[in-house]
Amino acid sequence: MRKRFEQQLSLGVLPISEVKINTNSRHQLPPLLKALQHIFTTPDLNKAVFDLLEKELMSGKQKTGRFGMNLWEILVLGSVRLNLDADYDHLLDMANEHMALRGILGVGQSDFTRGHEYKYQTLVDNVCLLDEELLRKINTLIVEFTHGLIKKKEGVADLDLRMKVDSYVVEGNIHFPTDLNLLWDSLRKCLDMVGHLSNRGVVLSGLGKHAYWRKQMKSLYRNAAEIHRKKGGNYKERLKVSTKQYTKKSDELRDKFRSAVLVLQQMLEKGMLDLRKALFFKSLIYYLGKLEKHLDLVKRRILNGETIPHSDKEFSIFEDHFQWCSKGKMHKKVELGHPLSIATDQYHLIVDFELMIGIGDAQAGRVIGGRIIENYTSGYNLESISFDRGYYSKLLKKYLEGHFEKVIMPKRGKKTLAQQAEESEEGYKQLRRRHSAVESNINQLEHHGVNRCPDRGIKNFRRYVALGVLSYNLQRMGNLLIAEERAAEKAERIVRRAA
Repeated sequence: MRKRFEQQLSLGVLPISEVKINTNSRHQLPPLLKALQHIFTTPDLNKAVFDLLEKELMSGKQKTGRFGMNLWEILVLGSVRLNLDADYDHLLDMANEHMALRGILGVGQSDFTRGHEYKYQTLVDNVCLLDEELLRKINTLIVEFTHGLIKKKEGVADLDLRMKVDSYVVEGNIHFPTDLNLLWDSLRKCLDMVGHLSNRGVVLSGLGKHAYWRKQMKSLYRNAAEIHRKKGGNYKERLKVSTKQYTKKSDELRDKFRSAVLVLQQMLEKGMLDLRKALFFKSLIYYLGKLEKHLDLVKRRILNGETIPHSDKEFSIFEDHFQWCSKGKMHKKVELGHPLSIATDQYHLIVDFELMIGIGDAQAGRVIGGRIIENYTSGYNLESISFDRGYYSKLLKKYLEGHFEKVIMPKRGKKTLAQQAEESEEGYKQLRRRHSAVESNINQLEHHGVNRCPDRGIKNFRRYVALGVLSYNLQRMGNLLIAEERAAEKAERIVRRAA
């Protein structure tokens, strides 16, 4: 059972509205805390955010049992993690030691006693409850509210939006893949599963000395990998000899694993494996499949000299969803992860984003453009949207021109006379030059942790990116609130001096 928020009005508890945030600091955390405090103390925004959290995290659950971490704490801790680009150890230390953060969480003590303390696993288990779709909805609320502040400041009823769309690669936390090291990964994980089963009393014929096998296979892998790395004279012949020794022993070990799987299957059918042993057995089957795949690839590529089709390749046995991305960058020729498209406005807010898994730039542009048209129609004028050449699609451009006053989408290659005339217009060139501002937004987003995802699994990857976008927009909102506060203080000082 969870509650939206519970703050006991007892002696020593500091109300969130009274938390003092150091707005003179240049650190990235104070603007985020300022934005979160404003969300909590603004009734309409507070209700909208909590309604979303409650609907997604508590729907279908009975209001019984022990109280879990409340919804407000989950949102704050998730945002702070990405704002600081922190791991869970760093987040735990901040949640237990940072006075302003504890005040925003609602556990701050005005009498300087310790109060509530968080545990590591509690943070991990609760922050993971947020998902991409929920965070996307909250992000839309935050952007619309921030736009409302801008409308009020500029004194306009409708806001003119000038969008910029670009992409970059969010990398995964994996090592650079080669056929040799992926085969070694598969071997060592199979041996690890055998070791876990052996420690629990399941002795498998031929695999009793699994530590010896691990040492031997690592030595053979290192010999082949060093020849491949250093090259040198007679490189191809020496690599073939070393790889033959490596694959011969791998074949021998693979046969032993196959026999072990048959034995374990019989034990499972007879009910001789408990839940933990059954899970290790399931993992052994998975890693054995990877072993057979990469053993075949090593033989085909190195021993037989085949060129492996891209569709047959795999870049990690742990994260098989990662893509091989080559965007032509000077210092990063290859990136392993997923491309992310973001759409920013002239106020540097990320109004929408799309993780491009199995889709290209043009398809991502269609998805982002469709959501912008759906979410930002009432109270907005869609003035322009700009892309780089990679997004060009005749159909996409035609679709967007029905909703945006100006669509900047340069065409690759040879252009028609009409396209040359369009791209030579002064207004077109001006908006195209302004498009480069999105690069600074990408750089700041990367500093919010959305450069390399440490979390495992595609679902966690999506959540991590969405949390990064939300924390970025919250910081932008906080900076705007701090600027307004400073302007009000300055005006008040001028009035006092005049009096």
